[in-house]
Amino acid sequence: MNTVRDNLLTIKNTIQEIAKKCERDPNTIELIAVSKTKPVTLIKQAIDAGQLSFGENYVQEGVEKIQYFKQILPNTLLTWHFIGPLQSNKSKLVAEHFDWMHTIDRFKIAQRLNDQRPANMENLNVLIQVNISKEASKSGVYPEQVADLAKQIITLPNLNLRGLMAIPEIENDFDKQLNVFNKMHEFLRSLQTDYPFMDTLSMGMSGDMQAAIVAGSTMVRIGTAIFGARQYL
Repeated sequence: MNTVRDNLLTIKNTIQEIAKKCERDPNTIELIAVSKTKPVTLIKQAIDAGQLSFGENYVQEGVEKIQYFKQILPNTLLTWHFIGPLQSNKSKLVAEHFDWMHTIDRFKIAQRLNDQRPANMENLNVLIQVNISKEASKSGVYPEQVADLAKQIITLPNLNLRGLMAIPEIENDFDKQLNVFNKMHEFLRSLQTDYPFMDTLSMGMSGDMQAAIVAGSTMVRIGTAIFGARQYL
């Protein structure tokens, strides 16, 4: 059985190979280890193997992990990404504990995160979630709504709008995956005309990571391929 260290090495090597094939610098692609439902013992193994960026979908679980590792590893600089849907009544916890928020889909959430971000913390990095496949069951704004939401978010002083995030409809055909991700890249480039500081595309998971990287993803979110099948705390 492969260890977390082995799995991380495999994923990082795969990212490097894909990047080189499409003539991208592998260092421009950040691996987010999706640690939702994973025990702190496995996350510690990932940290020991050099992984420092983690993604959480559930607010309370994520906060507990952040606090745990601040206690046991006070000198290790970890980066925590909130990558799940967020209810308004839990925005304060995200504002107070996380470094990144990937799933902003309405101004109300952005406003609350801005107002609740502690003054002694750096600005919260945020991404607009785009419902690129226009699925009724998915969160995110439709592509035609992105520009208006971006215009609102950049007025908030405690947030840094860094770019876009997407979870496309599951598709096994590489060319179809690539077509969707290329659209996301085009949306970001369009926004960069007015907001050149936007530099992030969070897209790509285990099943579509290759297409995402070819299309310009700067963050890939990988869980099971690193930690194994889902385990609950």
